[in-house]
Amino acid sequence: MSRSIIASDNAPKAIGPYSQAVQVGNTIYTSGQIPLDPVTGELVGGDIAAQARQVFENLRAVVEAGGASFADVARVGIYLTDLGNFAAVNAVMADYFQQPYPARSTIGVASLPRGAQVEVDLVLVRS
Repeated sequence: MSRSIIASDNAPKAIGPYSQAVQVGNTIYTSGQIPLDPVTGELVGGDIAAQARQVFENLRAVVEAGGASFADVARVGIYLTDLGNFAAVNAVMADYFQQPYPARSTIGVASLPRGAQVEVDLVLVRS
């Protein structure tokens, strides 16, 4: 199966040797997004909810560049530097997804790139 690269100018450029997303067959795998402003490339300010919102907006831009939507998301991976922020990030996620909700894992990590508090990646399956 061939791979096709998905990229959006409305999401932060990759800060390493990876693509924003890759489609293989009808499955799209996004790279993790941290709360970078796509225009400035800087980490957004504000609380964890503001950071999570920026992450999901970045992901939305990549997903839409691939011709998909959050309704196609099968799995969400959330990485938090403080699991005490779980409820706040969960509330933001609820603004972006509707039932039936995708599968999800939330993992506590020691640190994330650029000092971010949250990173999220997605797996989508298009019909």
